[in-house]
Amino acid sequence: MESRMRSLEELKPEILRRAGRANPFEWVKPEDAAEVVGWLESTEDDHWAEAWGRMGSRYEALGEEQEKNGEPCGESYYLAYDYYRIGRYPVASTPGKQVCYEASLRNFLKAAPHMDPPLERVEIPFEGKSLICYLQIPRGAQRPPVVLHWGGVDGWKEDRRRPSEAFHRLGLATMTIDMPGVGESPLLASDLKAERTFSAALDYLETRADVDGSRMGAMGGSFGGYWAAKVAHVEAERLKGVVDWGGGVHLTFQEEWLRPALTTRAEQYLMGPASLLDARGYIFRTRDLDEILRRAPTLSLVTQGLIDQPCAPLLLINGKLDDQHPIDDFYLLLEHGDPKDVFIIPDGGHMGRVPGKSNEPALNVLAQWLHRKLTG
Repeated sequence: MESRMRSLEELKPEILRRAGRANPFEWVKPEDAAEVVGWLESTEDDHWAEAWGRMGSRYEALGEEQEKNGEPCGESYYLAYDYYRIGRYPVASTPGKQVCYEASLRNFLKAAPHMDPPLERVEIPFEGKSLICYLQIPRGAQRPPVVLHWGGVDGWKEDRRRPSEAFHRLGLATMTIDMPGVGESPLLASDLKAERTFSAALDYLETRADVDGSRMGAMGGSFGGYWAAKVAHVEAERLKGVVDWGGGVHLTFQEEWLRPALTTRAEQYLMGPASLLDARGYIFRTRDLDEILRRAPTLSLVTQGLIDQPCAPLLLINGKLDDQHPIDDFYLLLEHGDPKDVFIIPDGGHMGRVPGKSNEPALNVLAQWLHRKLTG
């Protein structure tokens, strides 16, 4: 079955609806989005990258001019990062999108010193490679608890601003990391022990004198929620609280769910199921549906024998109507292993999002829950 791609005529109003409000356009200027929409002539990958990259280039040049003149430049560099980031969205799977991804990293690091709190790029030696993370510690905080968190197949470590800010408001430090298969992660999702990247990050946090390594939590969003649930079981002793925000653990990897999700069902995804297929395949470095269907079941926590094992305190949060990960995976988790906390938004879709409404309430619930676990 051919995977459905949203047409350009469908996509343009959806971009304008989301501009400045919803994923992946939360931080863009609506007038800039309207200008880019006017440039779009197709949904072809590298044309998409070129259009959004053109806007990113404009803001990068502005930031450089402001910096040269001693003027505030952080906002311009951040906008440059964000437009380049949309250019590589959902994943850097073509040459043009890879160019945008590299430009997004460049501008994100230019913006980093101007963030509040300032962002530190951390490079951790890992199996002959490097594990890249970003650490932020609220100003004035003395050895605060720390939340290690990550996104999913399309929301990479640079894109975690909104949850990081929610944690910082509560006095928690944050470190963001890429889940396996995306961004700068040294491992693909097909490595069945890839959660060791998260363990290495926790090892590093325990060495820092400016955060409290005895009070660590974790959160994974979207597909990253799967890795959160897995890490909650693998790192049950070290983590004081873990949040699975919108991820599946078993049924989501089975063909009866996955095939329709990647061909017809995932209509909440910006460009439709075909784009989700591209993003899901990228974590294995394939664009072939049959190959994804062969690889995905190996990720199951049931298949891996973890679901009945002890786990750290675990909060499950998602929308009941999620068309990317079945809510039944949460019920499965509740029926196995240690007791869990759960918050289901009855009229919410993926990540609990309700069309036309802010998703801040779901973010606030999980942030407050983690705060209680790390400070109680």
